Amino acid sequence: MEYIMPTMTRKDRCFYISVFFFSVLLFSACKSAKKPPPPGTDIAANPAQLGIKITEILRSSLEFSAENNGSIDGYHRLEYDSLVQQVYSKNNFTPVWSKQQSWRPLGDSLVNFIQEAKLYGLFPEDYHFGSLDSIRNQFKGDSFSDKAKNDPVLWANADLLLTDAFMHVVKDLKLGRLPKDSITLRADSLLTSEFYLNRLSLVQLHNGLSLVFHALEPNHKGYEELKKALPAFLDSADYRPFTAVPSPKQKNPDFKKFLQKRLFEAGLVTSDTAFADSTTISDAIKHFQRRQGITEDGLAGEETIRVLNTSDSERFVRIAITLDRYKMLPEKMPDRYVWVNLPRYYMEFRENDTVKITSKIICGKPATRTPVLTSAISDMVTYPQWTIPTSIIVKEILPAMKKNTGYLAKKGYSLINDKGDEINPDSVNWFKYSKGIPYKVVQGSGDDNALGILKFNFPNKYAVYLHDTNQRYLFASTKRSLSHGCVRVQDWEKLAYSIIRFDDKDKPIPSPVEDSLTNWLIRKEKHSIYVRNRLPVYIRYLTCEAKNGKIQFYEDMYGEDKYLREHFFAGK
Repeated sequence: MEYIMPTMTRKDRCFYISVFFFSVLLFSACKSAKKPPPPGTDIAANPAQLGIKITEILRSSLEFSAENNGSIDGYHRLEYDSLVQQVYSKNNFTPVWSKQQSWRPLGDSLVNFIQEAKLYGLFPEDYHFGSLDSIRNQFKGDSFSDKAKNDPVLWANADLLLTDAFMHVVKDLKLGRLPKDSITLRADSLLTSEFYLNRLSLVQLHNGLSLVFHALEPNHKGYEELKKALPAFLDSADYRPFTAVPSPKQKNPDFKKFLQKRLFEAGLVTSDTAFADSTTISDAIKHFQRRQGITEDGLAGEETIRVLNTSDSERFVRIAITLDRYKMLPEKMPDRYVWVNLPRYYMEFRENDTVKITSKIICGKPATRTPVLTSAISDMVTYPQWTIPTSIIVKEILPAMKKNTGYLAKKGYSLINDKGDEINPDSVNWFKYSKGIPYKVVQGSGDDNALGILKFNFPNKYAVYLHDTNQRYLFASTKRSLSHGCVRVQDWEKLAYSIIRFDDKDKPIPSPVEDSLTNWLIRKEKHSIYVRNRLPVYIRYLTCEAKNGKIQFYEDMYGEDKYLREHFFAGK
């Protein structure tokens, strides 16, 4: 007898499909990881049972974590859950940091390191310190110790959090927390799983954290000096809220009252209510300026008020950012290089970690900031011409020419077409252009040239360079972010001769090139000098440095630290 399949209606098909998907969801729900029990609900009866239960909870917590975006119990979240999974899978889900109702020495060392993480420019709260400290206190407390020490959930949670914290510390010590950018010169800007697991194995093999952690840090003198000065800063740091002093430019009638209150909060005057005379205020300001390493004039100027309004919490974040910026440099710096720190307004020529030349600089205004970059000096030009960048033409020259075509002549600039011929500015309809012009604007060489009498060229996409200036009086200014983006160097001559002497070190002193440079400068001639041993240049943005064991802070004139603080250190 032949069986005939009944015809299935659309309604029937929908019903069976619904049943099928419901069954799949039900099966998945049954198979999903079960949430581990909360602390205090599964106390072990003896040490042997405790070990078994810890293993069970480690396994179930990691299964739950895999399905819940790193959460091990709905409260604690692993940042490096994939790595943590690998550690315990290889370890048969047995504890890494504890054994027989006590932390191993490594576990204690790691908790202590996290507690003192600020000594490394790190934040304890980034590494589960609150939860770990709470668990540690429960293990030590008289009323909770017996129950806590037999609680497998506490032991399992502590172990997982310590492993996660270890991975996080490794990453932050090695690479920092800043986003990778176009000037990052590390070959290992991404760490492999093997790297992390190998560091954990090294720690266990040598039974110590300090050597492994120290090997992760940058081997840069500036980093080491800043870190060495950190304990003194932290010992004296005051995290209490303070009175903000209005800018002197605001002409606030209560300016003196706010200033005296802020000085009182800093322990520099004896009262914030009884009016202090001008001598007392001036002496207090001098004391503060001396303590902060800024110009000691006893006046409440913009710089002094800015420093008064900077909290120690903000300063510590800036220290953390600066330490991380060192981690973005190559692991080994060249034997010879030029180092420019924009916020400090100084250039250094360094050789084998010794500063050979120190020079004031002038860098870009906030509106035309000097870029952070890495390059190498390829040649030098005596009595250079200045070909004005398009950005300056659009922002300054084009609007000026629309008002008065005599502007170029007044400035000593020439208008050059693509054939190299000079063009009469009056023959150009300037109102046709808004985003640029089909001409070059050039300032001829000479003592009045904006580049001065010598320029150091190095390849870069920003068309900036180091150079002399025709406005040398500006080096006397305290705040020297005044240029269109290039870096003006006060002691350019020392740098130029140092470059030549290294290039010609096998030749007589003075060498023919050195003699030529001297004569060209005397005769005011334009010449190029090729640099055979290209000198690396690092233009960087570090708003603090250690000097004589004390941390000096500089103005965040481009707002770079402010941006990083808001985006990567929010709430710190």
